[in-house]
Amino acid sequence: MTGDRRSFCARSVRDYAGHDVAVSNGRCAEMMTMHWWRIRLIRPIFLLLGCLSVQTASADVAIETFERRPAIQNALLEVRLEGLLPTLMRETGTDMWLVIAREYNDDPVFLSLVPKPRFTARRTTMLVFFDRGDEGVERLTVSRYPLGSLYQPAWEGGDLDAQWQRLAEVIAERNPKTIAVNTSDTWPVADGLSHTLYQKLEAALGDGLKGRIRSSEQLVVRWMETRTEEEVEVWQRGVAIARETIAKAFSSEVITPGITTVGDVAWFIRTRFEEEGLEPWFHPDVNRQWEGADFGENAPFLGDGSEDGIIRRGDVLHTDVGLCYLGLCTDTQEMGYVLRLGESEPPAGLVEAMRTGNRWQDALTAEFVTGRTGNKILAAAQASFKKMGVQHAIYTHPLGVYGHAPGPTIGMWDNQGPTAGRGDWPLYPMTGYAIEGNVVIEVPEWNGQRVQMKLEQSAIFDGFRVHYLAERQKALHVVGF
Repeated sequence: MTGDRRSFCARSVRDYAGHDVAVSNGRCAEMMTMHWWRIRLIRPIFLLLGCLSVQTASADVAIETFERRPAIQNALLEVRLEGLLPTLMRETGTDMWLVIAREYNDDPVFLSLVPKPRFTARRTTMLVFFDRGDEGVERLTVSRYPLGSLYQPAWEGGDLDAQWQRLAEVIAERNPKTIAVNTSDTWPVADGLSHTLYQKLEAALGDGLKGRIRSSEQLVVRWMETRTEEEVEVWQRGVAIARETIAKAFSSEVITPGITTVGDVAWFIRTRFEEEGLEPWFHPDVNRQWEGADFGENAPFLGDGSEDGIIRRGDVLHTDVGLCYLGLCTDTQEMGYVLRLGESEPPAGLVEAMRTGNRWQDALTAEFVTGRTGNKILAAAQASFKKMGVQHAIYTHPLGVYGHAPGPTIGMWDNQGPTAGRGDWPLYPMTGYAIEGNVVIEVPEWNGQRVQMKLEQSAIFDGFRVHYLAERQKALHVVGF
């Protein structure tokens, strides 16, 4: 069996990832054991990202209507509940998982588990997941309102005391070895069970069962960070929408040099999202650098983002944009340049700065290796950049259901050393990231003044390499006349 597994793994690394990767026999066997279902998904995703044409930022991108979105998201959820959740529960040794939320005090995981359209828990909503082995994972709801075909109702209704009593009966009937609940000191997204609900749960379970309560943090992080093939296919469109919006914002359609402010551009982006029914997870940021500006030697970020700052010819522009579409978030930073009188293209020094930024991205993503922690990826990338002699900063983070999602933190803008806890989480296949950071380059045409290229693109790691979900910026956006 081991021999067959090794030979298949070697074949998979070539055919499914599309390039040769050296994998040890022991590591190969581990990958086949722990990540079988993900390896099956790598081939279609590679074909999707590498062979099919991806909408670029220069073309309008179709956006689904409100009416169609719930059905799309529910189809994605069914795949996750049926295929992904059982795998992750067994990977993390979880035989029962409880998610309990109160109306308007939702657990951060709750909406990732329930069908749409739904905006909050109703009254007190209880979800129970129990692994029955070969029979699969049982999904129950002990709640006053049903949750559709994805969950089996386990309670006919009554007062709140009856609801807690019924939950205790459901648990006792299944007699789990452990009862995983959402409490965590490290991961905010895994700390959704309130103190009051925790106390009520202990009281309902009694002395015989409450000793089995454990933190579900490993399962929660794995559930929230892992993407399926179907999700990646949809996710690409959200990223393409963000990039197309930036391309339009950094163009003469929106910017009139000498009149338009950076605040005008930020509100153009925000208004476009609101008009299309897209959910921004932060207000767009737009800022400018220009020849002769002095931002200080030790400033972590170069640029002026004052809303009333007027965009002038010769300005270098930067924006940071994040939206959520069909349940998945994007995070994108791109750069632009406003042509001066007599120019037909940006100065060569700025063009080279953009290329250096791309080389920085390549050097960072080359260090993405399955099983390597975020802190180790950071250290390896920094060693590589030191050889390049490039001033830089790395603050790459997981991306998914949330813009700042759980998973391995790879540097922070205010901490270029190890991040305790979140930086110690290992890299898994089928996880998404915002490849974020900056390089600082001296521009000859600006008398050696430093210019900062602040870049961020949404990407997926398939277990072997990083794929940008809707390509990446390779040339400055140009605002003409």
